[in-house]
Amino acid sequence: MIGLWKKKDPSEKGLLKKLSEGLSLSSNKISSGISDIFTRKKLDTETLSQLEELLIAADLGPSTAAKLTAEISKNRFGKEVSAEEVKEALAAEIEKILLPAEKQLFAGSAKPFVIMMVGVNGTGKTTTIGKLAHQFKRDGKKVMLAAGDTFRAAAVNQLKVWGERVDCPVIAKEEGADAAALAFEAVDQALAENIDILMIDTAGRLQNKAHLMAELEKMIRVIKKKIPDAPHGTLLVLDATVGQNAHSQVELFKQIVNITGLIVTKLDGTAKGGVLVSLVERFILPVHAIGIGEGIDDLRPFAARNFARSLVGLQDIDARTQNTDTD
Repeated sequence: MIGLWKKKDPSEKGLLKKLSEGLSLSSNKISSGISDIFTRKKLDTETLSQLEELLIAADLGPSTAAKLTAEISKNRFGKEVSAEEVKEALAAEIEKILLPAEKQLFAGSAKPFVIMMVGVNGTGKTTTIGKLAHQFKRDGKKVMLAAGDTFRAAAVNQLKVWGERVDCPVIAKEEGADAAALAFEAVDQALAENIDILMIDTAGRLQNKAHLMAELEKMIRVIKKKIPDAPHGTLLVLDATVGQNAHSQVELFKQIVNITGLIVTKLDGTAKGGVLVSLVERFILPVHAIGIGEGIDDLRPFAARNFARSLVGLQDIDARTQNTDTD
C-alpha cells in the first residue's frame, strides 16, 4: 500500500513552520491565557479551574478540558509551576489523546480504490478532493474525479476546474441528475480505464436529512454492484471554524455512512482548532489530513505531536518526517 505524502518533502521544515502559523489564532488564545494564569503560581483549585475554563473557551470541549486538567494536576497539585511547564505538560497530554488518530490515508491494493467524500456544504469538500488528487498524482497515481453533488451546479463546475488544474478526468452530468447513476458510470469508466483512485464528491445539504441519507445509501448500493467491497474509504470533511458544532456533523454522517476517517479544514482561519482534540477523544476516528491554508500543498498529513505543541504555542515542534512507507 502506498500512502499520501509517502515521499519526504524537501520543504518539510517550512511546512512545519506553516502549521504553527496556521494554528496561531488557536495557539495565541491558549498560550496567552496560560501565561496570564500561571506566573509562578501554585497549581491549586483556582488555577486549575481557570485552566479548564480556558481550554473550554478554546473549543476543546468540557469533557476533554476536564480530562486534561485532571492529568496535569497529578503530581503537580500544590506545587509552583511556570506557564512553560504547563504548556509542556498540556502538549504531552494532548499528544496522548491524538496519537491514535495519526494514520495516513492509504490507497490500497484495490483498483480502482474508491473514496467517497462526504460533509455539509461549505466545509471545503470539493477543494479537498482537488488537493488530494494533486497529492495522489504527485505519487504517480492515475486519478479520476466524479461530481456526485449534482444538486449544485457550482460544485460540479468547481470540480471540473480542479480536474483541469491537476490534470484529472472528471465524470459529470447536468444539474439535478441522479447522483447514483453518475457514481455507477464513474466506477464503470474507472474500471475500463485502469484508474488507480476514484474520488466521488457527494451532496452535503442538510435541509432534508432523509433525502440525503437515501441518496448516499443508493450511491453506495450501485457502487457495490460493480465493486462489492467499495467504497474503500469514506472521508468526512469538517470545517474547524464551526467549533463544537463539528461533533453533531460527525454524529449525523455516522448515522448515514460508515465514516473511515476525518479531514479537518480551515484551521488557519479560526481560534477553534482545539475542536480537533475533542473530536478525536470522542469518536476515535483517524484524522488523515488537516487544512492549514489555501494553497494546493496546504492540505497536510496529521501529526499528533506537531499539532499538540503548535496548539499550545510551543514553537520547537518535532521536525521528524511523518512520511513512512508501509508497503
